[in-house]
Amino acid sequence: MAASSPAQSNPARPVAGVRLCALDELADPGARGFRFRQDGALFAGFVVRRGALLAGYVDSCPHAGWPLGALDERYLTRTGEHILCAGHGALFALADGACLAGPCAGDRLLPWPIELRGNDLFTA
Repeated sequence: MAASSPAQSNPARPVAGVRLCALDELADPGARGFRFRQDGALFAGFVVRRGALLAGYVDSCPHAGWPLGALDERYLTRTGEHILCAGHGALFALADGACLAGPCAGDRLLPWPIELRGNDLFTA
């Protein structure tokens, strides 16, 4: 049996079915971060939207482990075409989290499953 990643075994990671927000609360293109705490544990994830694309990722740079977004929760480049690591400028693909440029090239963001039910986003 494969070992789980720290993000997957995190006790603060929300279970499936937790409502995150309404779809119209997420800009297009845009992204929004979500934080969950349980005791001393913290889980951070974010959701990106561009057109029909909705994707969720664990908010952790695969190179350094720090959160991707700056303090104002900016996760995307100015054009909204890529996810941007505020720490060192790495660029990630919106659809699959693959690192396209930067020190973590070849790595990818950890997916955080989400689902759209009506006009609301939920953890999956």
